[in-house]
Amino acid sequence: MWTWFGLAVLALIGELLTGTFYLLVVAVGLAAAGIAAWLALSPEAQLIAFGVVVLATLLVLRKTRVLKKREISPERNANVIMDIGQTVEVTDWERDGTTRVQYRGAAWQASLAEEQANLGETPQPGAYVITEMRGNRLILARKRN
Repeated sequence: MWTWFGLAVLALIGELLTGTFYLLVVAVGLAAAGIAAWLALSPEAQLIAFGVVVLATLLVLRKTRVLKKREISPERNANVIMDIGQTVEVTDWERDGTTRVQYRGAAWQASLAEEQANLGETPQPGAYVITEMRGNRLILARKRN
């Protein structure tokens, strides 16, 4: 019994060090196995309790979206790329939907965001917001007031 609880404490310590929910799930399963041992259930029942509780906890965390995968790609994440959300001034557009803009003291190649290009709008000069960076190309969307 104490072995299960000791392992649960070690998993909790590991959880505090790593910051993932997976070791917390394992710790809950280990505690369930410890409770099964305290109830004097067989070692097989203890392992089953561990497995069932771990799977159930994973399902609950997935349903509540705590373990949701990140949906923002690094190219669009403002926490990764400081330029996202910054405004640039476009003076003219090429026929292929590209342009060159002055940004941070240099000329950058830029293109219109796919969402706006798919709307069939002809890009107009004006203020645009950087929504993404693909390599060294800025992806721009029309700035809304």
